[in-house]
Amino acid sequence: MPVRALTAAVLLAAFLATLFWLDRIWFSLLVGVVIAAAGHEWGRLARLSTPGSVAYGAGAAALYAALALAWQPLAVADGPERALFAAAGLFWLVLVPLWLWRGLQPPRVWLALTGLAVLLPTGLAALALPADRLLLALGLVWVADTAAYLAGRAFGKRKLAPSISPGKTWEGVAGAAAATLIYAIICALPGAPLGAYVQGAGWMAYLAVVMLLCAVGIAGDLFESAIKRQAGAKDSGALLPGHGGVLDRIDSIASTLPIAALSFHWMATK
Repeated sequence: MPVRALTAAVLLAAFLATLFWLDRIWFSLLVGVVIAAAGHEWGRLARLSTPGSVAYGAGAAALYAALALAWQPLAVADGPERALFAAAGLFWLVLVPLWLWRGLQPPRVWLALTGLAVLLPTGLAALALPADRLLLALGLVWVADTAAYLAGRAFGKRKLAPSISPGKTWEGVAGAAAATLIYAIICALPGAPLGAYVQGAGWMAYLAVVMLLCAVGIAGDLFESAIKRQAGAKDSGALLPGHGGVLDRIDSIASTLPIAALSFHWMATK
């Protein structure tokens, strides 16, 4: 536990410093490094060779960089970015639940393409979102993950998806939903970051979107667990002491950020 906590503290400090105190280019490079590392791990889970998985990670980072430069400056209001995030939303809301329900085991080429569908919209959404909005979205994911873990440990009895991730429970889901609602309400109170955007009847739509993001985050966690189970791996890697691999840390983020980017854009245009 001390190693896990220390790793989390170092990662958080590095992330916040890069996001708020350095030029945007450094944050873009940090995101590229994360995509390269996560892509390498995805290649291994897809059973690519070691050189193949390294090339896959490098290729994912190069494609991310090419799109980021071509669409500079990134903005969710722009057509290409919005279309990409909408496609990612359909992937997580439609294809992933079907994948998990049917227990699909696609060939390596399809699994490799799926990795790009997971990583690229996430990285580009991180760049498209203003720093404060990005932190709000990540905060939602972190609150949900922490609450799910604590509620599951304390009250968990009914398994959520025992064939995919035996440790996850419906009680953990309930804890994540409750904590996410509280977090969302605090963020939208008068004077809070989203207070000017959530008023009157808009509260119902806002809380519905928050619950959708919570559910999609859980789906992202389950999806990565399913990919690891098919590959016979406990963790996606061993790069982060006490945490496993990079994919193990960004699974819920990957499923949440593109939809969160669209949601913030929708709120700002209402």
